[in-house]
Amino acid sequence: MALRVNSESFESEVLKAEGVVIADFYSDSCVPCKRLSPVLSEVEQELGDKAKLVKININFDAELAEKFDVMSVPTLIFFRNGEEISRLGGTVKKSEIISEIEKL
Repeated sequence: MALRVNSESFESEVLKAEGVVIADFYSDSCVPCKRLSPVLSEVEQELGDKAKLVKININFDAELAEKFDVMSVPTLIFFRNGEEISRLGGTVKKSEIISEIEKL
């Protein structure tokens, strides 16, 4: 299950994490975010320990959304060893997420 992170835990859970971390910036009121959630669960199960999934609710952690220039939700930001490598926006397919991780 994806780990809910906030501005206090973001650094330790994402920026200091080894390997690939997918940060899902979402909102509870966002319909595309709700559609993406089960897709992310499938991705998480399929990848096992190849990548870590974290969720950031922009309503509670707007400063993180600002810091990473998240203009719309859902936005997935891919980090590797604390560095932003790429991002996907909108409702994306499972295959797109897997493909992005394989590139990393």
